[in-house]
Amino acid sequence: MEQMPPQALQEVAAYFQVLAEPTRLQILNLLRDKEKNVGDLANACGCTAANISRHLSLMTQHGLVEKQSRGTSAYYRIADSAIFALCDLVCGNISRQWERSALRRAPFVK
Repeated sequence: MEQMPPQALQEVAAYFQVLAEPTRLQILNLLRDKEKNVGDLANACGCTAANISRHLSLMTQHGLVEKQSRGTSAYYRIADSAIFALCDLVCGNISRQWERSALRRAPFVK
């Protein structure tokens, strides 16, 4: 992030805001292995198709997913698999924090 202009920093912040929602992270994880349509994602997430569509629209705007129409269905896939490197980095960091926290609490648990 060396000397990024304010406009670029705003775009970075907006990108992270998209990732700051649990349902969107769940969608990314569901798309990790293969593309899916809105109905498949809604069933897997336990959300309405309208809700998933709103999430996918935002994710498409920010370049996280791509949409491909086939007949009357739209299928979504990951636009850039590098997103998983970022998610794995953050998840690894959170996991290490939980482990350290559990070790600090261990003497107090019977």
